[in-house]
Amino acid sequence: MVKTLCRGSNDERENTLNQLLTEMDGFGTNTNVIVIAATNRADILDKALMRAGRFDRQIYVDLPNLTERRAIFEVHLRPLKKAEGLDIDFLSKQTPGFYGADIANLCNEAALIAARKNKKAVEKQDFLDAVDRIVGGLEKRSNLFSVEEKKTIAYHEAGHATVSWFLEHADPLVKVTIVPRGRSLGAAWYLPQEAYITRTSKFLDEICVTMGGRAAEKIIFDEISTGALSDLENVTKKAKAMIMIYGLNEKVGNITFYDPAGENGFVKPYSEKTAELIDGEIKNIVETQYLRAVNLLKSKRDVLDKLAERLIEREVIFKDDLEEILGKRPFGMPENEIIKEEVK
Repeated sequence: MVKTLCRGSNDERENTLNQLLTEMDGFGTNTNVIVIAATNRADILDKALMRAGRFDRQIYVDLPNLTERRAIFEVHLRPLKKAEGLDIDFLSKQTPGFYGADIANLCNEAALIAARKNKKAVEKQDFLDAVDRIVGGLEKRSNLFSVEEKKTIAYHEAGHATVSWFLEHADPLVKVTIVPRGRSLGAAWYLPQEAYITRTSKFLDEICVTMGGRAAEKIIFDEISTGALSDLENVTKKAKAMIMIYGLNEKVGNITFYDPAGENGFVKPYSEKTAELIDGEIKNIVETQYLRAVNLLKSKRDVLDKLAERLIEREVIFKDDLEEILGKRPFGMPENEIIKEEVK
């Protein structure tokens, strides 16, 4: 019975695969036919498709880099009536991790925002608003928070901002807001540095920054809230990747349990003893960086308070405000890699 159900559930997929293989096997050597296919899940393709004479050449298309994003922007900006002097390099730097469809959507969203404001051309700020809309979600200024809730959110985001400002390997901070967007009640916006490798120190600083919000709540209110759910998901995922994928943990060792083909299924490729070790090391990494954030914020308590007060007053603050309160960032960063944002 089980075998019948399993076979039946895959009939359509197998029929499609078999038909495709039959058609490809029927090609002669002189038919001059090239079959091109694309997928974002090459890891689950049937191996019969990848044999010589079928799909035997693979081309991996990665996310566009800075230069490629600039070229994509030039294509999608052509139909738009742009403001004079619009900096395409600025837009390219502002959108790390965006692929072609994302950039097309961004240009369309910026045009809609400009149209709602009855502008005659799409301006730089419209693109910044569009990035916020796409990445963070729809702005929800209608949410009514109590004074205590607003203070908690302000200190939470100020905690992220303060910790990131004083850690060498944290991404440059460009904006902090307590205006709710999507599922988030506030956000600290960073400009990720595009790199092909990530060192252990970078992972640890990022986890420390993410725990800065909860650390600030603990210092100021002597208790923590449910507002750090996404932060906890983020740090747990990163700590797990450090240990199980990239082999960046001394106790677990230079091994990986990464299974791109999903061949292990529901079977763990390690023993129960190793599972306990992994769980312990994940917790150790997160808790160590949490305490590191607490200690850093205690030493910077005066600027933490000023930053939270400025957030409560203005709701959105930018790099200039951060430099005024926190001082120049102690770690050198080329100015052309930091995005300057205009105050709305």
